[in-house]
Amino acid sequence: MQDFSQLLKENIDRIKHDWTDAVASDRQIRSADTLSRTAIEDHIDDVLLAMSASLSQAEADDDTTIEKASISHGVLRAHQGFDPSEIAQEYHLLRKTIFNTIRSDLLTGTAEELFRAVTVIDSVIDLAISECFKSYVAERIQELEQVRNQLGITVSELKRLARSSEDNLSILAHELKTPLTSIIGYADLFLRQSRQEKSQDSVSSLEHIEQVLRGGRRLLHLINDALELSRYEAGKMQMIPEAIDIRALIYAVVELMQPLISDRDLELTTDLKEAPGEVITDPFRLQQVLTNLVSNAVRYTESGSVTIACRNLSNDRWLVSVTDTGIGIDPQDQLRLFAPFERVGTMKSPDSTGLGLAIVARLVELLQGNIYLSSQPEEGSTFTVIFPREIQEG
Repeated sequence: MQDFSQLLKENIDRIKHDWTDAVASDRQIRSADTLSRTAIEDHIDDVLLAMSASLSQAEADDDTTIEKASISHGVLRAHQGFDPSEIAQEYHLLRKTIFNTIRSDLLTGTAEELFRAVTVIDSVIDLAISECFKSYVAERIQELEQVRNQLGITVSELKRLARSSEDNLSILAHELKTPLTSIIGYADLFLRQSRQEKSQDSVSSLEHIEQVLRGGRRLLHLINDALELSRYEAGKMQMIPEAIDIRALIYAVVELMQPLISDRDLELTTDLKEAPGEVITDPFRLQQVLTNLVSNAVRYTESGSVTIACRNLSNDRWLVSVTDTGIGIDPQDQLRLFAPFERVGTMKSPDSTGLGLAIVARLVELLQGNIYLSSQPEEGSTFTVIFPREIQEG
């Protein structure tokens, strides 16, 4: 009699290795692109061991171990930003990898043994998927609650600071209307479905949660940008200068931006050969400036490159520039580019708030610098910022 339980135990390392390779290379699982092998493998040993125990004639089914491993997997994948379809694809690949690995040995058993082995493997994977989705949904609901709470706090602060920017309040209200309506509509739909259905792990419910979270994140981003602008105009934006390694800060920005270009024909490069070794500035505000400029360049550049260059200048000043090969900006639009809520000409992305470059201009001024733009339509743009080597307080 073929011992499929022992066979599975002996092949756990091989199955885990092949499955991790399959997940990492599958284009339907984009969220795994930035994960290490360890992060992908996280739960798989427990599921395979429990499956081996279930295959054993001498042992009872080990549903508890499977449930614990799958619950942990669902929470982990929620934190890692996976979509429901990506998790489903993971388990599809696991089923396929297991059968590919032990296929030849399965065929040596009797028809009854083969039927039992296939049934047990399928039932264990189905149980794992069910438990994983339950914990995934629970984690997403908790995140939704956190988004709702944060929205309440930020909206309250926005109301308090709005007096300093009365002219923009009506425009801001218009920008908030669409994502806020989406949040309310999908949240209401999800709550009504939850009352009608005993199971919360249906695909439709998951899609509704994702819609709510995307709308909530966009709304929070817009509100936070508006608050940042209001703080500056109210004179409440402070800077805390310190000596920093400018190369290290730029590399940190590059690392932060890499996920944005992972699915594009786009290269993010640096030219830091003549960069100053150390400057005295506010690192948080400087990183805000560079992150906004680079993300803006990536948003409007489908292919080609985005380059961050940095070099010393005379008179104790230094320069950093962000150059892209994107759509460019018409000359008549360039003067309005740094005004709040302006999305000029070709720069009208659906996920743009019209506040990013306005915030950049004010942060550059706070850091005692100047910003310049050179651009032509269809030829790309270069944003150049010149800062003092040491900013002066007071």
